[in-house]
This record gives sequence, structure tokens and C-alpha cells, in this order.
Amino acid sequence: MTDSVEPSTSTSSREDPDPNPNPNSLIRPRREPFEHGLLPIPKLIFTDPIQSLIPLKQKLSSAQRVNSEILAESLQISLDHARLVFDTLASVLHADSDPIVKALPEEIDSVGADVRDLILFLYIQSYKRLLPRTHKDSAAVADVWPSTSAFDGYLSALSPLQLVRSNSRRFMPSQTDEEIHQLSYLQKHMANILHLLAEPADGEDEDSLVLSMEGFEHLGFVVQFGDKGSEGIPLSQAAPFFANSDPDMPAVPVPAAQVHDWISQNIDSALEHLTERASAKENGPANASDPDVAMADACTSSVKPSTVTRGPSYIEGISKSSYVKQASDLKGSSVKVINCHDSVIYILAPLRYATIYGCSDATIILGAVGKAVRVEHCERVHVITAAKRVCIANCRECILFLGVNQRPLIVGDNHKLQVAPYNTFYSKLEEHMAEVGIEATINKWDEPLALGAVDPHDSLSHPAGVSDVQAESASHLDPDQFTNFLIPNWYGGESTGSTKDNPFPLPDAYMTCQQRNQKNLGEIKQLLREAPLEENRKRELSSALHVYFKDWLYASGNIRQLYCLQGD
Repeated sequence: MTDSVEPSTSTSSREDPDPNPNPNSLIRPRREPFEHGLLPIPKLIFTDPIQSLIPLKQKLSSAQRVNSEILAESLQISLDHARLVFDTLASVLHADSDPIVKALPEEIDSVGADVRDLILFLYIQSYKRLLPRTHKDSAAVADVWPSTSAFDGYLSALSPLQLVRSNSRRFMPSQTDEEIHQLSYLQKHMANILHLLAEPADGEDEDSLVLSMEGFEHLGFVVQFGDKGSEGIPLSQAAPFFANSDPDMPAVPVPAAQVHDWISQNIDSALEHLTERASAKENGPANASDPDVAMADACTSSVKPSTVTRGPSYIEGISKSSYVKQASDLKGSSVKVINCHDSVIYILAPLRYATIYGCSDATIILGAVGKAVRVEHCERVHVITAAKRVCIANCRECILFLGVNQRPLIVGDNHKLQVAPYNTFYSKLEEHMAEVGIEATINKWDEPLALGAVDPHDSLSHPAGVSDVQAESASHLDPDQFTNFLIPNWYGGESTGSTKDNPFPLPDAYMTCQQRNQKNLGEIKQLLREAPLEENRKRELSSALHVYFKDWLYASGNIRQLYCLQGD
């Protein structure tokens, strides 16, 4: 590996310089629906969304909220897929106060989804993700990416997995590029989106559409001002036609055309600002403010928490290291772990969203994730997480130890995935789970749901009929291979909490194997202690055991756990 591309571990490593003194005055796309809310279900992706969704809205609008059975019947999809739509919508909804967000898993059907949120969710299924760009230093890219695997010989040349292997995530679109792409999509489709949220004016013909303040607030599903999201001011308070409305008096509905003009002007301003910033970054000198240039060494001791709160925290480029982040080290509630290799990464914090992208030969522990986890383009990675839901896309030879309240979602080009029950704990785990709303009594780790092998949102062209191919699902880890993962307590008394054991009950088969292995270990220890061996034979036995143990450490990947014992 060369020194030309160094790892970056700052929470602001993908933040671009922002000369605007008040970034909260700019309209921005909400990242969550585009990153965690797209489902590769063909019947949800409409060639002409407005023509398909207007009659659906009319059919569903007799009730303000609808359940999964009504949606399944309306779209001619399975009940499992309809429930998946509702679960996914709840995980990316902008309003945490909505009943579907607060509902327990068994209550979601009875609570139902707001028709307007559901229609917007279905509309953005037409979105196409931004393709990766080629980096100017292809040799550097080749140096930092791991060697090819046996699978590469027969994967399609257009496979998203091969595509990402030739374009390391470090050189995928920056946050600015993605925001420009998302805003451009919204600018193109805003008239249709507002049409779906609007209603005919009283006493006027159907072409005279108006938007109520309540309807306008649902636009917060796809846009926001600044990056505070639901913690910021209501979207209607940013609009001049609804700002400072008397809460006791219903605001007068506004013509949809007027709202469209105002939104379009704001998007134009934001795009101009973002484009200038992206251009300055491309044409300016490479420096620490450039998100595609390394900012910090991978060693834990050299990383200082960033004071920037905008966007997710990025942990990037860790190699052959142990890396630890606790709640006090993170400034936001979202984390992205990108391009980390041959390392152990501990993120022991309550989170809303987490993404693991482009990692290989690593063990990654995520504390408690209350909304969604996405694991994408990873190889030979062990992921340990307690989460509301998890999606695995385009991965190979990965094992996921899960405590999840919803079925794990498997999409894309996957090979040899395994799932297993959750296998660790740390002192504040149950406190973090309670904070983000994860139930330890519900664990659907063993019910993976496989969708399409091809992602229709990736902007690539695919042969006809390939979208109907189902993704390879995940198998259950053999109980004999299941082991507990021990999280060291580096911080002693500073990390005190009430959790003393794994809060997720182990299935009987795994518990039986674990007890049997512990019993066998105890018996072997006793035999070794009592063995009548001469000192030289004891030394030979000890040496042989060390050799076998070392071989096992490397073969199993557990050697990575010893990185935390290395000196600074």
C-alpha cells in the first residue's frame, strides 16, 4: 500500500467548505429517504409516477390513513411487501411524532400510514442514484483497494459490485455531489409532488389547486432547511405564506403554483451555491478541507472530535487498526463507515442511521441503531449490531450478528452471506437501546427477506427480465461456529452502565452449543492441569497450543481483535 492515499477518520472528512454564513437558510434534500428508503420492488417503480399515483391517491383518500392490506390490494403486491413498505416508510419519515414511527411492530397495521406520506414515498421510488465517478489517480485507487476475489471471474461486467471495486468509495460522489443530484431530481419533479399534496380550491374547478399548511408540512419528507431535520423549525415556518400563522386559526390555503414558484427559487439558489462550492473544490488546491483528501491518521489517538454538526459522522480509511467511538465522541446521530479494511471498529453509541460501505476483512460493532442500518459492497466483514432494521446489499462472505426488530432485508448481488443471533454487550447497551426504541424481546435475525438481485435505482442499464431475479438470501450460521464477542472496557469507570450480559435471548440451539463448548473447554483445562508430564513435555505442549491458537486467530479473523492491544 502506498502513502499517496491516507485514511480519513474525522466526523467532517466529507464536509465541504461552506462560505455561506447561514447554511440553515438554504433548502436541502433529506438524505434519509434516498439513502434508506428505496426498495427494489418492480411494482413500486412507476414509469410515469404522476399518472400512476393520482388515481391511487384518489382511491386511498377516502381514509386519511391506510393499512398494509389496503396497499397490497391497491398495488397488487404481496402482504409481506406491503408491510415492508410501511416498515421502510416509518424508518425514513420526517416527523417522529407520527403514530407509525412510535408504533410497536404488531401495531403498525392498525395504526397505518398517512396517505400523503405514502404517496410521496412511492413517488421517490423512481429516483436513480448518482453513479460513481472515476478518480484522477487510478493507481492510488488500485493501491488502497483489496485484491480481487474468486467471484470476480464470473460476475457481470456491469455488476454494481465490480463497479464499486473499480471505484473505491473514497472517490464516489461527495455529499455535495449527492445533494446536487437529489435537488436536481426534486426540481424536475416538484410540480408533480405538489400536485399530489394539493387539493382543488373550494368552489373552483379541479385545475385550480391549493395547498394547505398541513399538506405543505408533508413536503418535509423530501426537503428541509439546513440539516437539523425534525429538530429544526417546521417547514411551514420557513415559507413566507405560512410563517407566523396563528395556531388557533387555520392558515388560508395557498395556490399550488405560488408554492411551486417559491420552492423552485429556493432550489435554484441552493443549486447555485452547491455548484459553486463543488467547482471551487474541483479547481482549487487539494487541502484538508477537500472531502476527497485525507484529513487524519487512522490511529485512534490522533483523531480529534470535530465541532461540525452538519450531516453524518464519517469513519473512513481505517486499516489494520482498532478504532473506538462512544456517544460523547459523535456530534450527530448518523454514522458512515467507509473503506475500512482489516480492522476492528467499535461505535458504542445510540444512533438513528448507520451505513457500512466498501469495507473488507473487518469487524464492525454498531451500538444501537433506532432507524436503519445499511451494509453495502462489503467483503468478509463481521457486523454486530442491535438495530430496528438492517439492509444488506451487494456483499459477499459476510456474517451479521443481529438483534433486529424487523426482518433483515437482502438485496442485490450477494454471495455466501450468513446471519446469526446477537453475540455481545457493553455496559450502556440497554440504555442506548431504550433511547432509540429497540425491543430486546423481538429478534428477527433468522427471517431474512430477499428482494431483487438487481437494484433498479442504480442508474445502470440492465438486460430485460433481470429485475425479476431474486437476490441470494443469507444462511444461518452453524451453532457450532457461534461464539460470543467480548468488547473491552477501555474507559473503566467512565463507561459504567447496567448491562451485564447479552440482552437478546439466544435460541436454544445456539445456547446448547455454547454451553457444550464451555463445558468442553473446562474439561480440557482440567486435563491439562492434571496431566503427568515432565517440564520439557509441558513446554512442547504449550508451544504446540500456541501455534494452533495463532493459526486459528488468523484463519478466523479474530487476530483483528488484538489491534486494540497495540501501542499508540
